[in-house]
Amino acid sequence: MTKPVLSARAFLVRGLLAGLLAGFAAFLVAHQVGEPPVERAIAIEEAGDAAHAHDGAEAHGRAENGTVVSRSTQRTWGLATGTLAIGIALGGLVALVSAGVVGRLGRLTPGQSTAVVAAVGFVAVALVPFLKYPATPPAVGNAATIGERTGYYFLFQLISLVVAVAAVALAARLWQAIGAFEAVVGAAAAYVVVLAVAGYLMPTVNEVGDFPADTLWYFRRASLLTLATLWAVLGVAITGLVRNLAERSRADVRRRELAASL
Repeated sequence: MTKPVLSARAFLVRGLLAGLLAGFAAFLVAHQVGEPPVERAIAIEEAGDAAHAHDGAEAHGRAENGTVVSRSTQRTWGLATGTLAIGIALGGLVALVSAGVVGRLGRLTPGQSTAVVAAVGFVAVALVPFLKYPATPPAVGNAATIGERTGYYFLFQLISLVVAVAAVALAARLWQAIGAFEAVVGAAAAYVVVLAVAGYLMPTVNEVGDFPADTLWYFRRASLLTLATLWAVLGVAITGLVRNLAERSRADVRRRELAASL
């Protein structure tokens, strides 16, 4: 039997498995915590004027041809399919990036560098963009500005990701010169400053109107909790799997060296 090695393929397989687990965990949180405020938001939307309800109909299951997708399907199989697909995709991406940075982040082990990739990914891809452009439930926002608001979000997300990568590279370069702690603090401070400036310069979206504040808060809290669950489970699972892979690989190398020395 071939022993596991630290290859991109080995990382990818473990990332996909971790992503599958993370997607399922995110589905449970989204279903139990996120769906109640979504239901209340849809009820508010449907109680509005007919024109507004027509504009927002697609957001909760009405297609242009008049076909209606039941909320039962949306909140179960539809939600599960979405979270599992996102989890698997993220797992694959985190795994490939983790495979690429092994040995490039100071003296970090493969497991430790994988944990760094997952943590940076959560902050740069999920948390910081959410703080600037948080998720909005049905009945919130002007339908005519959906494309514009989506563009703002993905642009800020791209900026956050690029700056995060640059900050990690900076920390890796400064590691030997000034020490690990100082390098990490300096890189993190640079990331915060640049993103604070970018967030200040980018347009602010304020289209809440008279939507109930408590429902909006519960929806956004549930959205952030779902994102945190997805990334936390993904990070813990893939870190554990990669650490186990690295330990088995080191043991295999030691056995080969011992056999060669006999």
